[in-house]
Amino acid sequence: MGKRSSPIDQQKWWQKLKEHRYIRHSLFVLLGFLLYAAMVSNVIPETLNISPGTMSDQDIRSPVTVEDRDETEQKKQEAAESVDSVYSIESRYAQNRVEKINEIFLLAKQVLDTQEERIQAYEAFEDNEDAGPSGAEGDLEDEEREIPPEPLTEEEKLENLRALMSSRTSQELSDQTLTALLNSDEEQLDQAEQIITNTIYDVMDDEIRMDELDVARDQAERRVSISIADQDLYEGMVELVRFGVTANYLYDQAATEEARQLAVETVEPVMIREGQLLVAQGQLVTSEVYHQLALAGLLDDHTNIYPYIGLAILVLIMTGLIGYFLSDAKTSLRTNNTHLLMYVLIFGLTLVVMKVVSFTHLIELPGISLIAPVAMGTMLMTILLHPRVALFSSMMFAVTASIIFNNETTSVVNFTHGIYVFFSCVAGTFFLSQSHRMARILQAGLFVAGLNILIVIAILMLRNAQFSLWEAGLSGAFAAGAGFLAAVLTIGLIPFFEAGFGILSTMKLIELSSPNHPLLRKILLEAPGTYHHSVIVANLAEAGCESVGANGLLARVGSYYHDLGKTRRPHFFIENQMKMDNPHDKISPQLSKTIITAHPYDGAAMLREHRMPKEIIDIAEQHHGTTLLKYFYFKAKQDDESSVTEEEFRYPGPRAQTRESAIVGIADSVEAAVRSMSKPTPEKIESLVNKIIADRLEDGQFNECDLTLKELNTVATSICETLQGTFHSRIEYPDEITEKNVDKEKVKKHG
Repeated sequence: MGKRSSPIDQQKWWQKLKEHRYIRHSLFVLLGFLLYAAMVSNVIPETLNISPGTMSDQDIRSPVTVEDRDETEQKKQEAAESVDSVYSIESRYAQNRVEKINEIFLLAKQVLDTQEERIQAYEAFEDNEDAGPSGAEGDLEDEEREIPPEPLTEEEKLENLRALMSSRTSQELSDQTLTALLNSDEEQLDQAEQIITNTIYDVMDDEIRMDELDVARDQAERRVSISIADQDLYEGMVELVRFGVTANYLYDQAATEEARQLAVETVEPVMIREGQLLVAQGQLVTSEVYHQLALAGLLDDHTNIYPYIGLAILVLIMTGLIGYFLSDAKTSLRTNNTHLLMYVLIFGLTLVVMKVVSFTHLIELPGISLIAPVAMGTMLMTILLHPRVALFSSMMFAVTASIIFNNETTSVVNFTHGIYVFFSCVAGTFFLSQSHRMARILQAGLFVAGLNILIVIAILMLRNAQFSLWEAGLSGAFAAGAGFLAAVLTIGLIPFFEAGFGILSTMKLIELSSPNHPLLRKILLEAPGTYHHSVIVANLAEAGCESVGANGLLARVGSYYHDLGKTRRPHFFIENQMKMDNPHDKISPQLSKTIITAHPYDGAAMLREHRMPKEIIDIAEQHHGTTLLKYFYFKAKQDDESSVTEEEFRYPGPRAQTRESAIVGIADSVEAAVRSMSKPTPEKIESLVNKIIADRLEDGQFNECDLTLKELNTVATSICETLQGTFHSRIEYPDEITEKNVDKEKVKKHG
């Protein structure tokens, strides 16, 4: 029965297991498993057994925001098709056509000039033939004369003109038009060219679409002056002007594509919004609705593993952050695996409470899930571990709660509940960080309740939606209940964690400091001098610890019990030798040493029998460290100088492992030394305190704790200030002065 009630830290199986190289990793794996198990049911996609053409038996809303890509693409296509083709006027077309007309007339003139030269050359040749040989020419009778080419026929002129023209132009113009040009003189050609080019410029100054080309050519034809006498030339001009006029308002493919792309880009994606009503109860499930249900992941036609993977990643991140914080923060969880196990259990217990409360949404009462006392977890961590650990865990609880309590929303994450839980946890942590008294816990519950109500009101207003007084009042009541439940559960669970893990909380320390505790009464009754000594040491140690940020209350309570071992042989210690001989005068120094050095370990054994916290036991066992019993060492050395060594007269240890143990040891030595001073003064006290600390420092008594030289100096100053208040100078009253004078007279008479 006794073993079962022992703290886990005193169980042999845990003492072996907690030092295993993988136990720390295993605890974090356990924490990750608890997180995953608590949230996995809330991320499993809801599926419906529904088919097109049936009636829906419930209102179905989308749990996610997702894009309907098919519908979006269709709207983009419709937008592109709605854009008309883009046309643009080409002003250079008129110039190009005029240049082509000018080229035709230029070529015609060239052919006519060539024809004129041939005619002139041929006529001159014939004139020479008619005149006969004369003069020098007669001397060249035998010489052959060059005969000029004959003038071109109509067909040859037409053929030469077509050869000079481009093939496309040549094909588009008729023989009649070209012949008319070749049969006109230069003046007629210039006039015709001027009329045609002006007409082309005038007509093509306006937009001419392809479907309006014939109308434009008819307009150009009407503008051609009929003042030309030659009918053939007029008809040729008509054909040329119709040839010259062309469409100048054409389809612009690049501009059209740009306009259509712009129209496509302006199309907003077709989104199925989170919480959007996809189908109402009793409404027909059409193919379109069925398609939307599939996009929202509400159909059971396939298994989606992404939510499970996403949750695993989230849990991995959360566990990693917790592990990094606990390994880096300056708290007991950095090295103490027992405290880490307790942290995991508190975290897991909080997750269980949240999970159980999450099922209350089935009751369909507004805000009933707000009653979850999540602040219980951080309040327990604040009292049993450290406020920084609780504050960091508040963020993790908020993230977890936002998923566990997502039944109230169509989304996977209920951000509003996460915010509510975060502020609730932080409120409990801040309020308890300064004091852990029982009344303070109840006050913290009241504070959390009040803050919860304010947060709920703020959330209701931020939603910008209509809410009734009934809804607001009920939600506020549940939120207030969460604060009170958190306080009640914290008070109820603290004793179990303290007993199960040997945790020394502030409330436990206050309980142990009560003078009615059996062990303190034992010291008071059996060793009253030791009790008085312990009280003064407690004052000194508490002041010293608080000056360097150590646990002053722990040092005070540890000081009360540090000399419990003296109750086994109280008269062997000088503070208990009232009006009696010193028994050490009748025994050997070695035996005295054995009796004196046994008291830390006798006290530790007695504390273990009464299942006292480990921190108190450590102070009792370590407050003397491995210091030397100088008085008995030198006494033994006087008796037998050759065979006595320092090691025989040292305490077995261990040395102080914590700042509290080291400071209690300093206070213990200082109190005994100052008490032995006849006339203590501030200067003497300060010199004595500094000497004791310097001796311990030089002896290596602080090598295994994390006290720095600066902190030792601060502790010395604090102890001196406390001692000056304890051993202050006292005013002598008249009666006392008279008595002293009488005593002096007696001494003089009997001297």
